[in-house]
Amino acid sequence: MTQPNDLLPADLLPEGLEDRLPLEAARITAAMRACLAVLDAHGYDRVRPPLLEFEASLAGRMAGVAKGEGRAMFRFVDPASLRTLALRSDMTPQVGRIAATSLAAAARPLRLCYCGDTVVIKASQLDPARERLQLGAELIGADSVAAASEAVMLAVEALKAAGLNGISVDFTLPDLVDTLAEKAFPLAPERREAVRRELDTKDAGGLRAAGGEAYLPLLYATGPFADALAGLRAVDAGGALKSRLDGLEAIAAQIGDAARITLDPTERHGFEYQSWFGFTLYAEGLRSAVGRGGTYRIAGSEEPATGFTLYLDRLAEAAPQPGAVPMVWLPFGHDRAAAAALRAQGMRTRAQLAEGEDGRVLGCTHILEGGIPVALEAPS
Repeated sequence: MTQPNDLLPADLLPEGLEDRLPLEAARITAAMRACLAVLDAHGYDRVRPPLLEFEASLAGRMAGVAKGEGRAMFRFVDPASLRTLALRSDMTPQVGRIAATSLAAAARPLRLCYCGDTVVIKASQLDPARERLQLGAELIGADSVAAASEAVMLAVEALKAAGLNGISVDFTLPDLVDTLAEKAFPLAPERREAVRRELDTKDAGGLRAAGGEAYLPLLYATGPFADALAGLRAVDAGGALKSRLDGLEAIAAQIGDAARITLDPTERHGFEYQSWFGFTLYAEGLRSAVGRGGTYRIAGSEEPATGFTLYLDRLAEAAPQPGAVPMVWLPFGHDRAAAAALRAQGMRTRAQLAEGEDGRVLGCTHILEGGIPVALEAPS
């Protein structure tokens, strides 16, 4: 048997890519099935867009998705069309394309879900993985408080179905600066990006230097939802944010005690294309976010939508290992009908292929004898 130190250079995987071995793959698969079952139960129909598309369509479908170092897509020329193709780095734009084209005439709101692999050229230092199994849901044709509430509750329910505990949701207001800059805290358009950046990095000194001193109170309107919301309402003396804050309060009321709720109104990372509402999902035992969502508009059609994405590989790290299923050894001449009946009951089988094979060594817990599974003793 080849040992790890005997591997040839050709056997090594590129940086940021890794094999998922049986135990880990089983956790990911179980989490995926549990999450998809929740989405299906709530009336979300699954779509399966292709792994690659024409680069112009994929990059242009949603403003902000393909921007940024960590979201850069692999590109190459298609020998059939001689046009540039790209491997998807996010499935959300593809769902938007489907909604705007093949399902343009479908009744709204349109509920779609998806699950598939995505890849990026370069990942971040905090999250070095360049391949992710992405699962999510999109509620197309609505970005109301009711739609946002459904998206958050659905994401929380999916995470709990996957076996995660201690779910928390962090709300944000992606268009906060633009909303306040119009009247409440006037700000020239050319200064807004700098103010957004300093708010996102929580840099008070940088914020003053960027001409955003009036925005300093926003840095402290963060934390547990009730306290942070009160802080924001105190800042919003002119009422520019009233409808948004009322919306956040209504969404939080729908969530109730299903998850812990916090508010960080100036958080922008990961919300480059969201409109008035965004949220990040966390779970006990994981340092990084397990998902994100919010309201947005699909580029091209400008149709409003609300959705979320879960990072299955990441959340599976805290998901429970699926329970062991009996593995039944099928010796030569076994009863095929009995073996099929066992599989129908949820058991697993492994059939003997050669003389001298030992079912116990091959991981079997039982052997089929007389049409009945009989327990095997562990190998000595």
